[in-house]
Order: sequence, then C-alpha cells, then structure tokens
Amino acid sequence: MPDAPARATVITLRLRSAALGALLTLAAIGLFAVASHLLRPAHAALPAVVDGQPLPSLAPMLEQVTPAVVNIHSKTVVRVRNPMAEDPFFRHFFGLPMVPQERVQQSLGSGVIVNAREGLVLTNNHVIEGADDISVTLADGRTVTAEFVGSDPDTDVGVLRIPAEDLAELPLATGEALRVGDFVVAVGNPFGLGQTVTSGIVSALGRSGLQGLAYQNFIQTDASINPGNSGGALVNLRGELVGINTAIFSPSGGNVGIGFAIPAELANEIMRQLLDSGRVQRGSLGIETQAITPQLAAMLDVAGARGAVVTRVRPASPAAEAGLQPGDVITAIAQQPVDSPQTLHNKEGLLPVGEPVTLEYLRDGRTQRLELRLKPQLSQLLGSALDPRLDGAEFTALPQRSRQQGVSGIRVERVAEGSRAARSGLAAGDLVTGVNRFRIDSLDTFGEVIEMRPQQLALSVVRGRRSGVVVME
Repeated sequence: MPDAPARATVITLRLRSAALGALLTLAAIGLFAVASHLLRPAHAALPAVVDGQPLPSLAPMLEQVTPAVVNIHSKTVVRVRNPMAEDPFFRHFFGLPMVPQERVQQSLGSGVIVNAREGLVLTNNHVIEGADDISVTLADGRTVTAEFVGSDPDTDVGVLRIPAEDLAELPLATGEALRVGDFVVAVGNPFGLGQTVTSGIVSALGRSGLQGLAYQNFIQTDASINPGNSGGALVNLRGELVGINTAIFSPSGGNVGIGFAIPAELANEIMRQLLDSGRVQRGSLGIETQAITPQLAAMLDVAGARGAVVTRVRPASPAAEAGLQPGDVITAIAQQPVDSPQTLHNKEGLLPVGEPVTLEYLRDGRTQRLELRLKPQLSQLLGSALDPRLDGAEFTALPQRSRQQGVSGIRVERVAEGSRAARSGLAAGDLVTGVNRFRIDSLDTFGEVIEMRPQQLALSVVRGRRSGVVVME
C-alpha cells in the first residue's frame, strides 16, 4: 500500500508525457500539412511577382531576338585521292571505276539576319567556305537555299542572301560602347542540337593572337559557345547585336568559358564592302617593320620601349608623305598601343581607308606624333600594266591567313586563253615566289622588280606540289 502513490505518480507522469508527445505529433502533422501545401509541385516555380515587383527575365527580349538567328547547313564535295584507284593495273584488277572518287563534307553553324528586306545573313567564313550547297533553316522551321554573297577569310566574316519573306532582323548596337562586365547572351546551334540560348558577361575587349586569322579584335565572353555556335548572335540585354560568335579557346574541344566574337560594327563594315565591290579593301601605311631587339633599342636610344621598328618606307606612301623614317619606333596607332609588328599590322588592317589616323613614335628617344590617312592596300595587278610579256595575266595578293602559315608570294588569279602569258606557260593558280632571283612577298615588291625593266623575265613558280621557272617571252 505505501507504494501505491508512487506508482500513481509514475503513471500520471507517463500519461502527461504521452499527452505532450501527442500534442507535439499533432503540431508536427499540422506543420507538415502546411509545408506540403506550400511545396506542392504546381507551386514549385518562382512567383511572378515579389513584393509587388516582377522578377527579371530574358524571355521578352529573346522573343524578339531568336527569330532572327538561323541554322546553317553546308555541303562540300571533296575529291578523295586513292593511289590504288589511280593505278591502271589495280583499277582493272579490282574493277574500280574510272570516275574520280568523291565524298561529301557537311558543316553546321549559325547565322544572323541583319537585313530582313534583302534577306542578308551574317555568319562566319569557316561555316560556308568552299561549300557547294548552303541551306538555311529559320526559327519557324522553314528551310531555304542560300545564295553566297561573299566572305573575308582574314576576319572570318561571311555573307549570305536568303529568298524568304516575313523575316525578322537584329539591329546593331549603337550609342553606348560595350564594356567589360556588360551582360550578353549568345544564340546559336551548338552541336546541331537546334537553337540554344546561353548567357554571360563580356570578359575582355580587343582580344587578338588567335591562330588562323589575320585581323583580330575580338570580344571575349564566358557565355557558353560550342561547335555549331559559329556565326550566331551575341546580343546585349536590349536585344541588339554586339558580335558574331566565332571561336572558342578549349583544350578539350568544348566550352570552358572562353569564347570570342567579332564585333558587330566590324562585321557590318565587311558586309558593306562585300556588297559594294565583292571584296574587302584594307588600308596600308606603306612601311615594313620588325621587332625591337636589345641591340636595336640601345642603338636607337629607346631602352625599355615596346613597339615596331620601321625598316623601310615605301615611296609615295602615306608614311613617306607624313615624314616617317627608317629607325622610328611606332608605339601607338589610333590611340591604341603597339607592342609588336604583329599588333601594328593587325590594327592597320582594321582601320578604315581614307580616315585620319594618329601615329605615335619614338625618334632619338623622344615621343612624336603625326596624322596621316591610310591608302588602300594593293590587292591586284594586271600584267599588261607592268610589262608586255605579262599580258593576259592578273595577279592578286595572298590572304593574310596564308602568310601567317608561312606561305610567301603572289597568286596568279587568271590567265586569258591564248594570251602572251598563257603561251609562255603561266597558269591560273600559280604561286609566284620570285622574279630573276629576287624574292617576292607582295604585289608592291613584284611591281618594283618589274619596274627595273629586266632584259629577261623569269618567274619562280609553285604549281601544286611542284616548283619550277617560267620564262616570260
């Protein structure tokens, strides 16, 4: 009996604990019910409005942009060289056909409609280079055959025209200059998946040094760019075109956050020239330069300076008329620093012809400035204007991309049938590397040698894999 109150106390405590546990359980069930109500799948998306303010979204801008970005499919027929098929015995023994063997190369890329009325599409040269058939698929699913307008391998810009109606176009960004840190969006067709949108910022401006392109002034961005994005649009948050996506830096072949785009203003200028004349005209200072060595720096009293040393000034060139001299060290052009001959050449080729340009240089250790206007680079020469023995031949400069690969000389663009040049054995496609033992690296040099009126005119020529001498009679 004495133990009964104690047991009752224990039972009462246990009952109270059970009641408290029940209350806690009911509370947990209630909270779970509320949480379940809030976390239902139908309500998983972010609300459209927070504190009365709409959430930011790129969707309205992209609804205007994406119809102007197209997918490009190109096909190129390539002849396959098969040594066995070229041997008559093997051809007969294995029953190989007499016709050349061919295969079709296909390429995928992107493009941007920049003029809806004329159906003009900006893209990359490497997307359409050498293509025999180019088709364009619009955002609404229509596929049309494109007309090749022109391209510039040295800046990797290509232009197409499509015969379609009800097209959308992208306006070029104007006014406020692009800055590092600005938000941008890339639209294209990566890996042939279809139209894809990625976003990022402008990582850097004025990038150069990529292999394979002669003139470079790239926008760098971390917006994802992958194979197939080439030729697509890089736009700002207003939906204006700021660049044409061109290349990526990647050890693996995929995106690592370093992509490059051609500035839209540069691409538009290339397109304008291609539409006007079918080719791109670049300016020239009329000089030859080399890098500064420690010995040259000491001799020229420019220790520690970076730039390009002038080694030659061509007569009647803009540089000669402005008073530039061999030994001057160019340190800036158009308010942009010059740290090497390659940098100078790149900037020289991107500046507009005929516009005033400021040049900064060192002479006798002192900084000086002058203003000049670039003249057009010599891009073609008629043989008949140089020497009667070259009558019927037309010569053109090599693309800068070929020069970067170590190729030197000038190209025979065409030779008229039955002409004096044709009778001497010159043929279209020949690479002229020398004249009478003089090395030829440009049309200017070629013209200067011919102006000496040599008694004999012997051209060193590379034709395919063979080289030889063609004596012009």
